[in-house]
Amino acid sequence: MNLYTGSVLHVDLCAGTAHQRPLRREWLRDYWGGWGLAARYYQEHSTPGCDALAPENPVVIMTGPLCGTLVPLSARFCLMSKSPHNGTVFESNAGGAFGPELKFSGFDGIVITGKAERPVYLSITNGHAELRDASSLWGLGIFETEDRLQKLTGGAKTLSIGPAGENLVTFSCIGTEAYRQLGRGGTGALFGSKNLKAIACKGSGGVRVADMKAFMAVMTQAKNESLLTGDNLWAKSDGTPVLVDLTNEMGIHPTRNFTYGVNTEKAALGSDTMKAARAGERACWSCPMACGKFTRIDGAEVEGPEYETLCLAGSNCGVNDLAAVTRFNRVCDDLGLDTISTGATIGLAMDMAGKGGHDFGLRFGETEQYLAVVEEMARLSTDRGRDLALGVKRLAAKYDARDLAVESKGMEFPAYDPRGNHGMGLAYATSERGACHLRAFTIFAEDPFDHESLARGVVAAQNLNAIKWAMCICDFWGTVTTGYLAEQLAAGLGETVTAEELDQAGERIWNLLRLLNAREGFTAGDDTLPKKILSQALRGGPHEGRTLTSEDLAEMKSIYYAARGWDDTATPAAAKLAALGLEPMLATEVRHA
Repeated sequence: MNLYTGSVLHVDLCAGTAHQRPLRREWLRDYWGGWGLAARYYQEHSTPGCDALAPENPVVIMTGPLCGTLVPLSARFCLMSKSPHNGTVFESNAGGAFGPELKFSGFDGIVITGKAERPVYLSITNGHAELRDASSLWGLGIFETEDRLQKLTGGAKTLSIGPAGENLVTFSCIGTEAYRQLGRGGTGALFGSKNLKAIACKGSGGVRVADMKAFMAVMTQAKNESLLTGDNLWAKSDGTPVLVDLTNEMGIHPTRNFTYGVNTEKAALGSDTMKAARAGERACWSCPMACGKFTRIDGAEVEGPEYETLCLAGSNCGVNDLAAVTRFNRVCDDLGLDTISTGATIGLAMDMAGKGGHDFGLRFGETEQYLAVVEEMARLSTDRGRDLALGVKRLAAKYDARDLAVESKGMEFPAYDPRGNHGMGLAYATSERGACHLRAFTIFAEDPFDHESLARGVVAAQNLNAIKWAMCICDFWGTVTTGYLAEQLAAGLGETVTAEELDQAGERIWNLLRLLNAREGFTAGDDTLPKKILSQALRGGPHEGRTLTSEDLAEMKSIYYAARGWDDTATPAAAKLAALGLEPMLATEVRHA
């Protein structure tokens, strides 16, 4: 089968079985792979209202059709499930080499259900899969787990969890190749709830294409004319730390728990400081960008920190100390904690203490307890750690600090303050997994307060990113188009593929996600932003005094829902479902729920 292996591994941890089943080929031209195909598999195997940490909640891991080829930036893979952090359906993706290795071992994806009686890891080698005892790995950090598994398996690529996932911290993550993560939504807790410590994958196969000459020609042209251009090469030269400087200039850099839009000490965390501490770089499979930059400073070393960590764990906590943020990053990566949610929660705790609320012994800018509490959160080893492991929404609810909490649908904000760019507010509010910058990214909009153009831009970006993640193309190919993707797929499949077909697939995927969240009880009322953002003015920088009011958000939502063809309840209308070919039974299931 061209581009696909044609097989999906189905693992039942309760029964202790792993079986190969044919890929659902009838879904491919509607959902393609990655996020889209994972969402369709999740819908097929899930039950409405199922608890995210219940054995029956499926976890779907899926590659894209171009994964394992030489197409640059195509090596990512995704995980789709229901989030233990906030109850939404969600997707998280990561790079490295695990995705290609899974295809080389004979599988396009994995569907995991059940719960093992004891800790296990899933071993996959060239079409054969078995569950093996992981009792000796339980309790270890991700770094040591990976080292041991590579020795046991002769160099397999791995996914694994640390103590945070084992302890079901709802914003724990899954690590791969030490410093890459399936980061947001609580992926680590999903593995932990199933007693699944890791997956180790090793394969020697390949990916077949219909016309190698045409495939390579399309790829080479796109790489030279679209990828390796000034619009994208910042990722190679600077990496994401360049955004520290940019977002400060824009006045949207969250500082001291989203109080200020500018960090006056930004140079301590900026691109020049990061370059001075650079110790090397690393690329994912088939990628010429090598955006992973190693930092070594004052005895601390990590791949990163990336922009989101520099901001949420740096500026947002008043920690203008690159060595401290680097240590924070490394500990989170090893214990298996999402740095965005961890940094945001610590920032909230600091703000609470500063305003006379509950005192966790955490202060803006003080690093000793800031670093100590991370392990307490992952291991649930102290009352303070157990409280902060609740995340922003539940911590604020417990201590009556809702006015200080910054989240949407229970997901902590990423590092772009929407009061200085209203489009980001709409993107956060309408994201399927809660506040997310990877669904629509409007910070470069010509007018950051033009609600009409921003709302329509968010719709277009969400649709494009849905098909982009279905292909598992890295976000750093910012100029990729459905026209190029269609040409590449056509050469690889030996079939006609059009940009219009992919455009519609992106819209179909986004609407499917909306239906799945509606099935879980999410409504237009959940497409909202927190009180701090809606009622408090931004301080500092070019947008001093700027607000994003509830009226602003309502106006953008109205334009957005109309542009999407959704009804008064912000659910896809019958005409929209018919136009996208979404199964009638799916809509019926949602409306009954």
